[in-house]
Order: sequence, then C-alpha cells, then structure tokens
Amino acid sequence: NQFVVEYTNNGQVQNRRPDLLLYVNGIPLCIIELKNPADAHAKIYDAWEQIYYRYWRDIPHLLHFCPLACISDGVNTRLGTVRTPYEHFYAWRRVNDGDKVSSLPFDEVQSMIKGVYSPERFLEIFRDYIYFQDSKYDSDEREIVCRYPQFFAARLLKQSIIKSVKEKSGKGGTYFGATGCGKTYTMAFLSRQLALRCTDVPEIGSPTIVMIVDREELQKQGAKLFTKSEEFLNLGEVKVVSTRKDLRQELGARQSGGFYICTIQKFCDREDDKIGLINDRNNIICFSDEAHRTQLEHSKKIQFSKDADDNMKAMVSKPYAKVLREAFPCATFVGFTGTPIAETYQTFGDEIDRYTMDQAVADGLTVSIKYHPRIAKVLLDEKQVKLIEEYYKKCADSGATKEDIEASKKAMSSMEKILDEPERLERLAVDIHDHYVAACANDPDRVQKAMVVCSSRPIAYKLLKIFQDKYPEWFIEKKTPDGVTATAEELRELKEMPCMAMVASVGKNDEQEMYDYLGGVKNAKRSEKLDAAFKQDKSNFRIVIVVDMWITGFDVPSLTYMYNDKPLQKHLLIQTISRVNRKYPGKDFGIIIDYIGIRDNMREAVKMYGGNHSVAPSVDDIKQATEIFREEMSILEDLFIGYDLSPFLDPKGDPAERYRLLAKAAEYVFISTQKLNTEAKGGKEVKKVSFKTYFLKTVRRMRSAYDICQPSGELSDEESALAQCFMAIAGFVRKMGGTTELDTETMNRRVSKMVEEALKYNKVESVLEEGDQEDIFSPEYYESLANVKMPASKLELLIKMLRKQITEYGKTNQMAAKKFQEMLEKTIEQYHERRKHLTADEAGEAQEEASEEIIREATEQALQILKDMKTDRDSFRNVGLTFEEKAFYDILMALRDSYNFEYGEDKNINGVIVNEKCKNLAKKIKEIIDTKSSFADWLNNQIVRDQLKFDIKICLVKNGYPPQYSPEVFRKVMEQVENFEENLG
Repeated sequence: NQFVVEYTNNGQVQNRRPDLLLYVNGIPLCIIELKNPADAHAKIYDAWEQIYYRYWRDIPHLLHFCPLACISDGVNTRLGTVRTPYEHFYAWRRVNDGDKVSSLPFDEVQSMIKGVYSPERFLEIFRDYIYFQDSKYDSDEREIVCRYPQFFAARLLKQSIIKSVKEKSGKGGTYFGATGCGKTYTMAFLSRQLALRCTDVPEIGSPTIVMIVDREELQKQGAKLFTKSEEFLNLGEVKVVSTRKDLRQELGARQSGGFYICTIQKFCDREDDKIGLINDRNNIICFSDEAHRTQLEHSKKIQFSKDADDNMKAMVSKPYAKVLREAFPCATFVGFTGTPIAETYQTFGDEIDRYTMDQAVADGLTVSIKYHPRIAKVLLDEKQVKLIEEYYKKCADSGATKEDIEASKKAMSSMEKILDEPERLERLAVDIHDHYVAACANDPDRVQKAMVVCSSRPIAYKLLKIFQDKYPEWFIEKKTPDGVTATAEELRELKEMPCMAMVASVGKNDEQEMYDYLGGVKNAKRSEKLDAAFKQDKSNFRIVIVVDMWITGFDVPSLTYMYNDKPLQKHLLIQTISRVNRKYPGKDFGIIIDYIGIRDNMREAVKMYGGNHSVAPSVDDIKQATEIFREEMSILEDLFIGYDLSPFLDPKGDPAERYRLLAKAAEYVFISTQKLNTEAKGGKEVKKVSFKTYFLKTVRRMRSAYDICQPSGELSDEESALAQCFMAIAGFVRKMGGTTELDTETMNRRVSKMVEEALKYNKVESVLEEGDQEDIFSPEYYESLANVKMPASKLELLIKMLRKQITEYGKTNQMAAKKFQEMLEKTIEQYHERRKHLTADEAGEAQEEASEEIIREATEQALQILKDMKTDRDSFRNVGLTFEEKAFYDILMALRDSYNFEYGEDKNINGVIVNEKCKNLAKKIKEIIDTKSSFADWLNNQIVRDQLKFDIKICLVKNGYPPQYSPEVFRKVMEQVENFEENLG
C-alpha cells in the first residue's frame, strides 16, 4: 500500500500506512492488517491491536468511514469491524451456498478472499450485513458485521420465504442454529433482506414481520435489539405488542411494513378474546424463536376448566400450526431453533440451513463445554431397581400411557426422595462451595459466575438454607466483592446484593418462609432486580440457584460454572448447559459439574443437536403414522358404535355437555364385562383381555401415531377432536381404576415404597458413597471391610467396589480390566451355583453353616482378585513405563500372544517379563496421544481425532506391528486407543 494517512502529534505531522485499504467509489470501506506467516512471533492479535488501539488513537478520521477490518498472518484470517473486540473476530469458512465448511487453517485465506472480497459479495455484505443501531443510540459507531453462518442462513431463508409466498404453502422453513450462535442477529439481517431486496416480488413488497417468542425474557431481549434498529430494518415502526387486540389493530392499520414482537401466549384461547382471524394479508412473515415448544403439548389433549357455577367443562385443543393459520391464514412462518424436535419441521417446513454446536465451537463463536462428574447420589439396590422397572413394564402392558409412566419415573426414580436427603444436600453444598472458591482462587482477576441447577423449588430452597447456615459470609449484601474496584458511575448502577441467591417463581401453596424469600406477590420485580445484577460483571451477586428459570434463553457471558443436580435430557439439557458456552475475555471453556449423572443423556443430546443428525420426520414417517392413526381410530370408533360422540365433533358445542359425555363414556368402558382378543408375545399368540385393557392399549397405540402426524396439519379438525376425546376417556378410566396401578399417583405411591426399601437396604452397612474419592486398595479400606459384621453384606460391598474399580481401571487399561471382570464374574457365578444346590431339606443350622462357608470362600476369592489387581496396577513401575503406557503395552503383548506372531524378545528382569520392542512401541503410541491431546478441546474436534488414529496406524506399520498386515489387530489396538481417549477428557 502506498497510501499514507497523516495526523498531528504534539504539533508534529506524522503518518500511518495501513497494509491494505479497500476502496469502493473512492471511499475506504475496509482496512486490512497483515503479519508475516514466517515469523513465529507475529500474531494476528498484533494486527488487531494496531487497528483497535494505534489507528483509533492516531488516525480516527480514516476509521470513521471504514467500517470493516480484516486481520491475517497467512494461517489465521479473521473478519470484524474497526470496533470489534478481538475475541469477536471470526473466520469465513464458506464461499457459496451448499459448500462444505472447511476447517483447515490454510483454507481461511482463500475462503475469506472468495467468500467476502469478490466484488459482488463484498457489496452484498456491505449493503445488508453490517448491523448498526439507530443514530440516536449509536454515538460510538459500533457496527457489527455478520458471521458466515448468519450470512448464508439469511440468504437461504429469504429464498425459501419467497418460494413459500409464491406457492402459498405458509411454511418458510426451519433454521437450526446452535444456542449462542447469534440467531437474533440472523433475524435482523433477514428482515433487512425482506424489506429492501424483495421489491421485485409483488406478493411480498415491504412485508410486515411478527416475531413470536415463548416468554417475557426473550421478548425483552428481542426488544433490546430491534427497537433500536428501525433505520437498519427499514420496516418502519418496531413495537412490542402487549395484547392480541393491540396486534389485530396494529396490523389492520397498515398494508405493509412494521416489525412486531409478542409472546406465544397471545395465541392462547381466552373468554374475552377468542382465537380467530388477526389478519389475512399474504405479506406477513412470522418468525418463531423457539416458541413452537410452548404450545405443542397443550395442543394434543383436552383442556378442563370450570364455569361460573363450578360446572366442569371440556375444551378441545388445536395444534399450534392450526392456531397460527387461523390467526394469519395467508402468512408465511419461519422457525428459528437451536434444538429442533420433529414437530418443528412439520410446523415450519424443511431445514433450510444448519449451524451446529460443534461448528460454533470450532469457529470460536462459543467456547467449548467441559464435563466434570462429581456424582453425589445415594446408591440404589440393583435388585430393587429391576423390580421397579418390571413394575413399570407391567403398568405399560396393562395400558398405562407413556406420559403417566414417564411422569411417575420423573417423580420417583428421578429421585426426589434421594435428592432431598439432608445429608446428601449438605455434602453437595460443601462440595460446590469448595470447588467454586478454589476455581476462583486459581484465576482471581477474571469474573467467574456460577449457576446451581436443582430438581425442584423445595430442594433448591433447602440447599440455599444449608449455604446460609454454613457460609453466612456469602449472604452479606454489598455492591461489589472484596478486592473489586468500581468507578463512581459503576457504583451508582450497582445494587447491594448477596454473593448467592435463589431465583424461582412462587407457588400458591408455598410454605411461608420460602414464599416470603422469593418475594411473594413482588416475585417478578425481585427476579428482574436479580437478573440485572447477575448480568453486571462487578456485582457482588456471583452464584445463583435455579430450577426452571434462567436455564433457557438467559445470556451472561461471564457464567463459567454450572453445578447440575437436576435430571435433564434432549433439548432442555442442551439449552441448559449452553448457558456456560458464551465467550468472555479469558474464558476458554464453560464447565458442567454434574452431581446426578447426566453424562449419557448429554452424549445423546450432543449427538442429536451437535452434529449432522436430524430429528425431522420424513414424509414416509408421517404418512405411515397417519395410516396407523386412522387404523386405531377406526377400531376405537367400532368399540363405541351406537354411542353419541357428536358433541366432540361440533366446535361450537357445549363444553359442559362434552364433560358429561366423557364421564359417561369412561363409565361405559370401566363397567364393561366384555372380553376381546389381543395379540401377545410379539404377535405369536392371541389372548383374551378385558374391554378396558383392550381400549387402553388401543388408545396408547393411537396416541403414539398421533404425536407424529398431528403437528403436520394432515389431520382434519374432526379427527383431532375425536382423538382427544378418546385420550380423555382413557384418562378418566385410569383415574377411576383406583387400585389398577395405572395412574401416575398410584404408581408413585407404589414405587415410593420400593425406593424406600432400596434406600434402607443400602443404609445397613454403607462403607463408601460413590462420590467419595477413596482408594479401595488402601489399608483403611481393608480395615473398613473388616468392620462389617454381616458376611453377606461384606461380600456384597466388596463385589460392588470391585465392579467400580474394574470400571475405573478399564478407562485406562481395557485389556487388563476385561481380564479381572471375567475373574469376578466367574467368582459370582460359582457363588450362585453353589447357593442353588443348598436343599430346603437340610437342617436349618447345617444349611446356615454351609451357606456361610460358601460366602466366606467367595469373599476370599474376591479379596484375591482385589490383591491381584493391585499388583497388576502397580506393575507399570517394574516394567519401566507410566501407568497409561502400560495399558498399551498390555494390549500389544496380549494381541501378539492371541494372534501367535513373533514381536521382540521376552526377557525375565527381576522376576518380571519385559519385551523392549512392545515397551518402546507403547511409549510411541502414548506420545502421539499426548501430542494430539494438547490441541484445545481435542475431544470435540473430529479432525484431530481422525488424525490421531491415522498417526497411530502409521506408527504401528513403521514399527512392524504386526509383522503381517492384520486389520483385526489394528482394530483391537484402536479399540484401546478409543477407550483411552474417550475417558481422557
């Protein structure tokens, strides 16, 4: 660059020469700073510092007209604006729609040049994809340039919306964007596109956009951005709409333009304002931000209420898609979600683009999430757990719905009783306190906020009380933590707060103490006050205890630790753990400290929402489900031949009459003595069952199909209403059953007793809790075993702890663990076999002695296994390897012997067999793993993991292991590698 920018410093004329300046029609629009790729000390951070500090200090008159900035060192290339903080500069990894995202560093330069700086593309980005606030709010000129996923999502969604409007399908498409990737800005870029770039589409012109969210928090977030963006959006008025009546009036007063934000509750039925037409213009585009979830379940069942005279009423529900279609019959609907479910696609249409969690982490849009298990649960007796599962299976076979069983499991085996145990809560509080204090001490200069997630409000409040009792210093209210300085202006903004507080809604039947703590009738204002404080970095409020509030749609970048004590799964799990994935200076990752064991659920959820897996049902799925639904409905209608079901088919019918019909129909099912044939044992047999059981099973099958096909809008109003009728009758029947063990409450009572028995069993002589980090090879452990008086209990405990230790050993050394597992299983098998042969005829005393002898021998065998495993675990020292290297040495030696090939020479050194070749190869394998694991978040980086496996394979080949090529040997070595890397993180 030959262009020099002059400035005056202390009366002397100086100049600055940026590396590159990009001009369009004589206006500088992008500044580019480059660093030498061959210089290891020249980083892109230096390039950013030049622009952000030096150029703003010396030549601000250039930067006022130059919104974009690019920094590169030949390997890393990033795009931002001249006001963008360093951590928000990002790579551009796609050039065209449909391109595969490249993650190779050297591709970044080419992707940036072609994807951003080709003339047409650059003008497109400059024109519509640099966000700015209205001038009255933007004195600092802080523009935000789109990231590549936002750019392509907005473009593709615009094309999809145009197609939908022309074809009048009403489905503009679904955008699957990872939580934290900036979907709100994607909506802003898309809105500008629709406002300014659709003038050649007369059906759209200047559209009206309605943004629908599912709670007040998201409404406030949306309003914060959009109400300050009228100039950028180019749609005229931007407004939060408080009632459905206001929305109807606003849309009726205009034929185009306008951006309105409202909650999904505007589409719930009310006596004073029935759901119906709001506006039938075809240029209305509805953006749904996760709002589809709220109404999905409510749309599948009858809603019950009372009239003014306390008479029960039964109201037929409608699918969310149909409710919206009635409100906006000609509008186009677009879904934005980070956790789609099958119904999402059926409501909004096909997936138009996706940007998943793993991509967001790889691109640096979010930080990675680390998982740290610190399970603090009371162990259940395995036999008792099996009895509980068998009981639930019996309930299912008898016609209990999946929903009732899941509700009962959630209440009982999700372990309210166990989680509520006072001693457990006390241990939990101590562990959270110690972990958080130590973590903050390790990095005292960084703000590190924390969230404790509990399974229920009463448990959360009990935990809070324990914290108050043990750590009163956390509840002294002040503006900032000790050692934190704040300016006078910051202190005026800050409120006096405790370090820890609980945030939750209030319940009608809360105990007085908890009700008052949560603010009573002023609960909403209290929550708002705490919300504001938690988002202030310098506030003393550092740790929040929550249950359902703040675990979705709540952004606090400094939130680093999540202490989870709540059963979570699927989309709610992803939404919850994503609270800690926001970027913040100095924050490399968020941490989930898990006290309840969500690891498997987390893996399943990350698989579903983190990669290329899709939950969208295919057209064939929906077609098949619809056919099954209609078959089952036909059977149900036949069961009620001669019965008047017409009140359910008339939308204007009397709700009280519907309720009477349900009660009468349920009685008809309940008292019937008719027997009907049904299939058993997978269709291999036919057996007779009662009319009631046959009806409940048929309803259950119908419900399964209904859940798949109902959201698609394929079913008629009559089919949907009749399905809800039969499901409601089934609900009545289960409640009338009393002791039939089918309703949730009855199942809860039964399982509660079983859980109590299981807990009681484990309290007899508990030596260790699973959460304790105690060495079972230590003298203290042997001593604690010796103190156990009951032989059977001693054996039970020993076997439990052996199983646990073998599992732990297997995380490092799969081969050795497998050997000890087989030894243990053989011991258990022999024990049970010998117990079986004790005959009932033997005299009581003789039988007791024989039984004790069997137990004693099994205990001695188990103790011998324990000692042998200790010797094996410690053997790495004798071989001259580390504990981890020995795991690979063992697999190499075992495969050599198993596949009978020669490799190296075995030598007896001080009574230990050592093979130098296997020993050196084991070291090389471990060294390769160490190198690859030094990459940030390597466990989530599939490219690094694939390269690791490739490097190990090459290492084996180069070292001649095995001498003859054997895919089977390679596969078994890689199993140990995968097992090791799986458990390394």
